[in-house]
Amino acid sequence: MAAGNVNPFNLSDSEEEAEQRPNETVDTERSPSDGAPGPPPGNPFSPPADAEPPALLLSSNRTSPSVEGISVSAAATAAMAGGAETRVSVDVIAAQLLRDQYIITALEFHTELLEAGRELPRLRDYFSNPGNFERQSGTPPASKDQVLGPGGPLNRAGSISTLDSLDFARYSDDGNRESDERVAVLEFELRKARETIQALRANLTQAAEREVPSQERKNFKSSPEIQEPIRPLEKRALNFLVNEYLLKNEYKLSAITFSDENDDQDFELWDDVGLNIPKPPDLLQLYRNCGTALPSPRETVDVAVGVDLGELPGNYITQDPPKKPDLSQQQQTEVVQELEYQISLLNSEKQSLAEQIKKLQSEIQTLKRSVSSPPPASLDLGSQATSTPPAATSVTDPLPVSHTQPPTDNGQYLDIRGVSEPENNPEPPSAQNTPHPHPQSHGKLKSRPPVKFDQPNRKLSPAFQEALLSFCRMSSDSRLGAEVSRIADSEESVMLMLGRCLPHIVPNVLLAKREELIPLILCTACLHPEPKERDQLLHILFNLIKRPDDEQRQMILTGCVAFARHVGPTRVEAELLPQCWEQINHKYPERRLLVAESCGALAPYLPKEIRSSLVLSMLQQMLTEDKADMVREAVVKSLGIIMGYIDDPDKYSQGFELMLLSLGDPSERVVSAIHQVFIPAFAAWTTELGTLHSALIPSLLARIEKLLTHGEHGLDEHKLHMFLSALQSLIPPLFAVVLQNAPFTSRAKLHGDIPPIEVTRFPRPASPLQDVATIIGSREMLSALLLLYDYQLEHEGTTGWDSLLWVVNQLLPQLIEIVGRINVSSSTCVHEFSRFFWRLCRTFGKIFTNTKVKPQFQEILRLSEENVDATTGNGILTKATVPIYATGVLTCYNQEEDRKLLVGFLEDVMTTLSLSHAPLDSLKASFVELGANPVYHEMLLTVLWYGVVHTSALVRCTAARMFELLVKGVNETLVAQRVVPALITLSSDPEISVRISTIPAFGTIMETVTQKELLERVKMQLASFLEDPQYQDQHSLHMEIIRTFGRVGPNAEPRFRDEFVLPHLHKLALANNSQTVESKRIDIATQLFEAYSALSCCFISEELMVNHFLPGLRCLRADMEQLSPEHEVILSSMIKECEIKVENRGIGDAQGSVSIASSLVGEDAKTKFLSKMGQLTTSGAMLANVFQRKK
Repeated sequence: MAAGNVNPFNLSDSEEEAEQRPNETVDTERSPSDGAPGPPPGNPFSPPADAEPPALLLSSNRTSPSVEGISVSAAATAAMAGGAETRVSVDVIAAQLLRDQYIITALEFHTELLEAGRELPRLRDYFSNPGNFERQSGTPPASKDQVLGPGGPLNRAGSISTLDSLDFARYSDDGNRESDERVAVLEFELRKARETIQALRANLTQAAEREVPSQERKNFKSSPEIQEPIRPLEKRALNFLVNEYLLKNEYKLSAITFSDENDDQDFELWDDVGLNIPKPPDLLQLYRNCGTALPSPRETVDVAVGVDLGELPGNYITQDPPKKPDLSQQQQTEVVQELEYQISLLNSEKQSLAEQIKKLQSEIQTLKRSVSSPPPASLDLGSQATSTPPAATSVTDPLPVSHTQPPTDNGQYLDIRGVSEPENNPEPPSAQNTPHPHPQSHGKLKSRPPVKFDQPNRKLSPAFQEALLSFCRMSSDSRLGAEVSRIADSEESVMLMLGRCLPHIVPNVLLAKREELIPLILCTACLHPEPKERDQLLHILFNLIKRPDDEQRQMILTGCVAFARHVGPTRVEAELLPQCWEQINHKYPERRLLVAESCGALAPYLPKEIRSSLVLSMLQQMLTEDKADMVREAVVKSLGIIMGYIDDPDKYSQGFELMLLSLGDPSERVVSAIHQVFIPAFAAWTTELGTLHSALIPSLLARIEKLLTHGEHGLDEHKLHMFLSALQSLIPPLFAVVLQNAPFTSRAKLHGDIPPIEVTRFPRPASPLQDVATIIGSREMLSALLLLYDYQLEHEGTTGWDSLLWVVNQLLPQLIEIVGRINVSSSTCVHEFSRFFWRLCRTFGKIFTNTKVKPQFQEILRLSEENVDATTGNGILTKATVPIYATGVLTCYNQEEDRKLLVGFLEDVMTTLSLSHAPLDSLKASFVELGANPVYHEMLLTVLWYGVVHTSALVRCTAARMFELLVKGVNETLVAQRVVPALITLSSDPEISVRISTIPAFGTIMETVTQKELLERVKMQLASFLEDPQYQDQHSLHMEIIRTFGRVGPNAEPRFRDEFVLPHLHKLALANNSQTVESKRIDIATQLFEAYSALSCCFISEELMVNHFLPGLRCLRADMEQLSPEHEVILSSMIKECEIKVENRGIGDAQGSVSIASSLVGEDAKTKFLSKMGQLTTSGAMLANVFQRKK
């Protein structure tokens, strides 16, 4: 029965019924319909003390309606006769009806109670549960103990209707319903449901038989060597039997895994298999009878009890059904019962034999003790000695043979080892013939004197003593009792005991505390003599915790390393690695993470051939296939450890591919791990191979050059960053190679006064493996080498220094050539190469930077005055070489001469580019990169002031435009003290082009600064540009102002936007209506359209909307009607939406401001706007350049 079924035979009510019982009892006692007093709340079947007839009512043990007994009416009459005032409770009557399976009577009783408004919970729960009506046949169970429900074992059948699903109102509406009509309906539905189930099962069996075509079955029968493929139903049946076998034999983890892999099958119910046949015997019975001829089942019915084990019949159920088609279900049941009875007899015989063996054992032990100690005077040893030799011989004869084999544990816990244990046997020959792994410890045990006990001066027989002591309730028959009853007397027996007990202990330990078992499991796995048991224990270790956290994984890894140190590389390969391989595709990432970390932790303890083959392949597979970031991160770290121990030069190419694969990983954790662990370890290996500067670095440079060559249509900046970051991680090992291969290396001495290394001498390493001191060996050795390095560079040069000459003559020129080819407008590329050169110069030192790096850049840049006007030699100034040299090389050191050199270089570049009318992209990139660091703000302002006071108007214009880039990152104090005064100076410059160049910088100040005084000064300056009569006809100035207003207006202070930007845009739009030059008119109109489009996203008050924004839009529409009809349609839509908003605000409650952007998000306006913009892109040649800005 299902867990939720109500058991009507349970004498105790549920908690819910117990809570409701007192009230129901009171109602029952006071009800005029029956007047029967209710039973006590604790037990509804307990009648009052003076009520005998109800006791008779309860005495019936019938489980079938066919059994004769006292009927309900008779019992009720007897109850009435017992006393006029005593009546039986309705709940007792209902329980008795259900007990005796008067289901229809109980149903009528339930219906009458419902009609009377007195629903009984017991009947309600019973008839509302479909499990009480789901059974295959009406045969009652054989005994009360087997009752699972009324009528026998019940099977699930979800198609059967319950009383809750029946609509009683459809039969009649009067109060006199016919009960037999409802019963007929129920019986009909029940019968149809059973027939449907049987038909479905039969159809399923026939379909399974038809799955293999008849021709194929003939082929299989004609060719026995060809095995017929398994059918789905056969597979489900075998799955059920396998799972049953695993559970019976305590393979719980395997059973769980097997169940997970077959999640479409319910292993708790045989009917889920779908076959219309009874359940076959278990796998063990099938195996034992697989090779014997199966007799007829009818021959096995009348087998005698006293047969020998060899004469026992085989498997009766596995007979082919076609042989005996007339075997009925009842006969099969009898056969099963008969053989179960025989099995029970054999089990009892087995137990009796075991007891005899134990008795013989105890007698032998008694004899041994009697031999080693003086016998009591009253004990007749002669009779014992004459009676025991046959039994003793029968027990001890096979034991010397078994001891020549390694100790095993076959699951039999009968303690028969004590007879032949060498420690307990006083004869030396048997002790010499028994091998022991630990002779010293066993010698200590042998030298221990035998334990003596005081013998009583009694004349009791040994049998009587044995029987007397049997009343001490000791349990040695069970597995645990057998283990407890024998004490291990050697290290080997301790290991055997632990090997037997640990598999039973582990599943019963809390998951949070299972790491406490790790030492026990490891010690047993190390010392256990049986490989199979060791494998099982290591399997338990790796499956100890379902999803181990970091601390638990560290414990397991520590144990694995300790195991590896103890057992050596051969057993690590044979025993630990298979456990890792089994879980490489485990569904839980924590388990795969444990595998990845184990490969790295065990690398030092594995055979070198396995490190470079199997383990490397395992990690490569996980790196390629695993989807969890943390697993791939651990894989990369373990690969780095493998690279530190690998010594096969042929694996270099595989290591390089793994490095590139990891660098391209989308996870930042994996990329960080490749820089912290893998690349330093790989570089250390290539250093030993001599391929760091001959293969590894050139390969990365070649890939960068290939990217630049194929990047005309767009450089892959991600791959460039990937390769360049790898090169950056190779700088420390490259410098270590330079130091270790220098001419002075042999002269380095650690004794004497060695000054410590400055903290800022090297860039901060990403990991300890990138620390040059770690690569060299110690900070003392590095300090001694650095002293000789600086002296060699400064005084003796680089003659004979091949590693440094390669850096100077091959690496640096190739890097500078690559830098000249990257796009200067890509701030990411400029920043990456700048950081690379900064790290390179800082690592190799100041003397190297000044004498080897700077001269090569200066030779290429050539900033001399005589080359200013020349066309050749200036092209390099427009490339990324300028910002990378300025930000990557000249900023490495921050002393006075270094700052002067940087300032002079930027001033020369600004002057040269301005006088040669070259693009300013390289200078802007330098200012952006340097402006990101506040340390360089003062210096950049110094450079710009140099341009402000320059004699050339071109240089002053450049300086004015550079202020726009610098304002955003500079604090307001510097803006007030240095920037605004310089811009005010330039705004009064005699050259109008210089004054116009200051407008973007003024606009940026309005966008970023919050000081009112500064804003007022800038506002006054911009007002002078707009209101001064001398600028009325300055087309370029008006274009720059409108462009600046459109850029900074949405982000500027609202007051500045409302009081200054919108009114002046209105004036400019109005003035443009009267512009006579058509080209100037369309230029201004285009800029106004962009400015109004940007400002439409802002909150504008109703007053400004009416006075300035809408009038400005109307003026702009007047221009667009003649110049660009497509723009005119969009403007009309904008104006209409704004007017609607203004009207709505006037009708409704007035609010402070309205968002034009919110008015344009309506679907109609959005559709119109996008459609018109789409038309603009397909217009004629005249409108193709409408949105282009004039240079």
